[in-house]
Amino acid sequence: MRGSILGAAVKRAEDPRFVRGEGRYIDDMRVEGAVWMACVRSPLAHGRITSIDIDEASRAPGVIGVYTGTDFGAYRMPIPAVGAHESTARPIIASDVVRFAGELVAVVVAESREAASDAASLVWPEFDSLPVVVDPRRAAGQDAPLLFPEAGSNVVVSGGDESEDDPVSGAEVVIGLELENQRVAAIPLEPNNALAIPDDAGNLELWVGTQSVHLARNRIFKTLGLDRDRLRVRVPDMGGGFGAKISPYPEQILCAAIALELGRPVRWQEDRIENLAAMSHGRAQFHKVRLGATAEGRITGLDWNVIADGGAYPLEGAVLAGYTRRMAAGPYDIPAIRFRWRGVVTNTAPTDAYRGAGRPEATMTLERLMDLLAVELDLDPVEIRQRNFITEFPMTTAVGERYDSGAYSDALDLARDLVGYDELRTEQKRRREGNDRFQIGIGVSSYVEVTAPDGRKEWGAVEVTPDEVVVYSGASSHGQGHETTFTQLVADVLGVERDRIRFVQGDTASIAHGGGTMGSRSMQLAGSAVVGAGESVIEKARRIAAHVSEAAVEDIVMLDNGTIGVAGVPDSGRSLFQLAEIAADPANLPDGEEPGLGADHTWVQEAATIPFGTHISVVELDTETGDVRLIRHAACDDCGVIFNRMIVDGQVHGGVAQGAGQALLERVVYDDAGNLQNANLTTYLMPTATNLPLIQIDHTVTPTDQNVLGAKGIGEAGTIGSGPAVVNAVHDAMAPFGVRHLDMPLTSARVWAAIS
Repeated sequence: MRGSILGAAVKRAEDPRFVRGEGRYIDDMRVEGAVWMACVRSPLAHGRITSIDIDEASRAPGVIGVYTGTDFGAYRMPIPAVGAHESTARPIIASDVVRFAGELVAVVVAESREAASDAASLVWPEFDSLPVVVDPRRAAGQDAPLLFPEAGSNVVVSGGDESEDDPVSGAEVVIGLELENQRVAAIPLEPNNALAIPDDAGNLELWVGTQSVHLARNRIFKTLGLDRDRLRVRVPDMGGGFGAKISPYPEQILCAAIALELGRPVRWQEDRIENLAAMSHGRAQFHKVRLGATAEGRITGLDWNVIADGGAYPLEGAVLAGYTRRMAAGPYDIPAIRFRWRGVVTNTAPTDAYRGAGRPEATMTLERLMDLLAVELDLDPVEIRQRNFITEFPMTTAVGERYDSGAYSDALDLARDLVGYDELRTEQKRRREGNDRFQIGIGVSSYVEVTAPDGRKEWGAVEVTPDEVVVYSGASSHGQGHETTFTQLVADVLGVERDRIRFVQGDTASIAHGGGTMGSRSMQLAGSAVVGAGESVIEKARRIAAHVSEAAVEDIVMLDNGTIGVAGVPDSGRSLFQLAEIAADPANLPDGEEPGLGADHTWVQEAATIPFGTHISVVELDTETGDVRLIRHAACDDCGVIFNRMIVDGQVHGGVAQGAGQALLERVVYDDAGNLQNANLTTYLMPTATNLPLIQIDHTVTPTDQNVLGAKGIGEAGTIGSGPAVVNAVHDAMAPFGVRHLDMPLTSARVWAAIS
């Protein structure tokens, strides 16, 4: 690649239509004859369904049908948590037992959204209540009520290290910590939805907000027993996902099933209260850890135990502690690690991947331990990290994770300079000595993460016509800017203007296969795929140009004027669009060459990549009220080679907001009966522009050898690095009051109680 526009902060191609209000979301789509589906959800966290009275709802104006577990209860979704008992498979609608408040027990289909909603309030389910368990630590106990008696235990999956050797044995200093990484809600701007459109031949077009159309298609056709080729899954513009929209939801599958039964389009749109109750939550891990070190602060070992709350059904959240284990060493040279984890079920909404998915949990615990070790040894938090950084690459950690490349000290030094670390420490000392009401805290967080952790294969294609270039990708954007970055890559490979490139994604009929967008995989996998396809197009164009010019292929080059022709003969050049017109006629092609000017490419990456960075937060603590304000935040993230700084920085901005939100504000709260206590956005608090500072961003660049671009992921880095930095900053501000550790969220009430 020549690099003509790569690395430039090219403006997002998507933005103009969004700014003009021309984004096209599922709720904007109008389909003639479409009916609406409304959900009836269990108010009970655990109970046996004894009856569901649908008579009054069935007679309500505009109602077409009311469906319960009697109609669709036999359908079970695949179990993403590999190893879980078959009885734990989630029904698409409860037919006998409900296991969390918000679980689907009936749906109403009517001619309008209002009619469906009104009739849903007339459905009367009755239950015999069953014992409830919401605390995963209690759920893991022998005497806990069972959600799935056939499984024999609420511990449905487990893993980790079997060694009985204590990795902390013989350490001169031992730091212990128990930490809750609390349950949080994803809260995408656009809640869940679906629009299912059948045709007379029994085919179904399903529009659905999903991060992976192929995963959605595969799970839906398997659940319903459909012919895969009769199901087309598509996604238009989508307002965020953050991992919670990777897997399809029961409501979306029901939309498809009912549309096929009725022979009419069926649509569903979740509201915000439903979203908070029924969309998969994230995090929800409890850690108990011991860290061993020498008297000089060199880490000698880690002993780590995790209980992961999978919620009512074991989705990915039940096994994400496996990812936490992969990142257990962080950026540090730790010779011995024993990591054990258990995934349990509780009477709460299921948990699934949420931005970072297991890696923020590892970083939070490890970075709290590093600060506690620094306090124990009276060392600066920067110094304790510098003493323990890994410096030789590639290397394999004690838990078997291969780190491809890194320069951890460089990222920390850059973040330190960016925020003015030494000056901040001087100001902190002045305020402490003066007993100032407003104390400052400075928090450091050095992290690594694993990107493209699994499923390291992606497809892309490039097709040139006489009028345009079309780029197809198996990745699917929900705000990441794929249209910008992928057309930027292809424009550079082909030497064409970006405004002549059209981008296609999110359609199983157009995309041969694809893993979708998750795990910070898009640029390194999908980007490598479209670059490979573009390079194949250039090679085919050279062969065609050689044939029509009666020249040898090796004499055909990209000329200075952007055309393809004979080296040294400028007048022989033809544009790609001219060559595409020539390629349309088989008579113009060499023997064996297929008509058309296009190619596809499947990129397979051997190993995951390991981005890294350091974030430093500064908070101001009002010691009389406990109020905490985040006043500075510096982020230095290394995602390998950067192709569009604006896109990369935007990902960091959003990630920092989510990490800081968990640190200071966010928590999903259930009472002991399993009732959700903060089911709307007046009680579930998240950060806004009013409580976030200007974020200072810079990057180091350490390329990877795992793909042709040298790129690593960036989508989750901000969340992983920021949360521990904010938490450490608050603890640093509380240090004069003797506060050792508080769990998140560090609200003013919690902080005030601790310092008082």
